[in-house]
Amino acid sequence: MGELKAKVDNPLKDLISDEIYETLNSKGLINEKAVRDYQIRTKFKQLRASKLSASDAIDRIRDEYPYLQFDTIRKIVYQIGHNE
Repeated sequence: MGELKAKVDNPLKDLISDEIYETLNSKGLINEKAVRDYQIRTKFKQLRASKLSASDAIDRIRDEYPYLQFDTIRKIVYQIGHNE
């Protein structure tokens, strides 16, 4: 009988394989806040590339993360030291 595994959605699939993500996640080695911030920065770059203003892009991101304030998202997307 084959082993039945719950499939975890890999939010870092552009960086690491699903298998590596699942292994790291199962061992508690994934920083969820850092992953969220990476996803926010990636989404912001996509929205800006589609000619959306920075303010409108942040508002769109707030729709997905309503618990974050505008300034919090602004700090995440303009955080220095991330070169994705």
